[in-house]
Amino acid sequence: MRAKQKRILTNYIALGFSTLSAIIGMGFLFWILWTLISNGINALNLDIFKFDGAPPGFEESGLRHALIGQLILAGGATIIGVPIGVLAGTYLSEYGKNSKYANFIRNISDTMMSTPSIVIGTFVYAIVVAPMGHFSGIAGIIALAIMMIPIVLRATDDMLSLVPQTLREAAAALGAPKYKIIIQVVYRSAKVGIFTGILLSIARIAGETAPLLFTSFNNNFYSTTVSEPIASLTVTMFNYATSPYEDWQQLGWAAAFILTVFVLGINILGKIFLKQKGIR
Repeated sequence: MRAKQKRILTNYIALGFSTLSAIIGMGFLFWILWTLISNGINALNLDIFKFDGAPPGFEESGLRHALIGQLILAGGATIIGVPIGVLAGTYLSEYGKNSKYANFIRNISDTMMSTPSIVIGTFVYAIVVAPMGHFSGIAGIIALAIMMIPIVLRATDDMLSLVPQTLREAAAALGAPKYKIIIQVVYRSAKVGIFTGILLSIARIAGETAPLLFTSFNNNFYSTTVSEPIASLTVTMFNYATSPYEDWQQLGWAAAFILTVFVLGINILGKIFLKQKGIR
């Protein structure tokens, strides 16, 4: 009886500490969100979307150059990273199965997912920026694409593995070749999960700053030339937020609010797709 009371007491103590930790963590989270929202909304106006960056003190100053640059970098990375990730995940699930080679690729992919983004930035700096002799949007796109590939690969591999084998066997019994089975049967059954993985990978790269500092660097002027340094919302936000000028700091808050809403929206959209699919 005494042992039972001791276990109950231990359970209450552990539950109390866990609850307290959760409350403290949620408190800090809401504090951060409240600070971001209150400062970001106050700094938000239409001029941010109409004007490019300007020296401190100029009224016609905005973030158009950074927003366009961020869309170019993220869009370019998506064009490169998504097809490679989907095809690689398809190979692992449909051809590699549980072979040693396929499991080795899975382990490498998992390692890349946990690799700090600054390591990827320095890697791309060494193989792209240094040989070219200057920073460029191309290097930034490559760095972000490398970050996307393992996320899309893993999502595709996991979602395709959930498709019942009986569907593949039924299509094969009807005489469908392997590639048609994958495209018309397997992909259709797993399209929601794959698309969700793509959304999450976009959300991951949307908030990255460190790899862009080593690759695309930044540009205080409007530019769409990817062979030269190009502006990004994350690096511009960092520069403005750490500047001593109040108007630049306000633009930094606005950039942080826009980026947070974008990433939050993508994550919510991904959760909605997963819920519709019935995946928890």
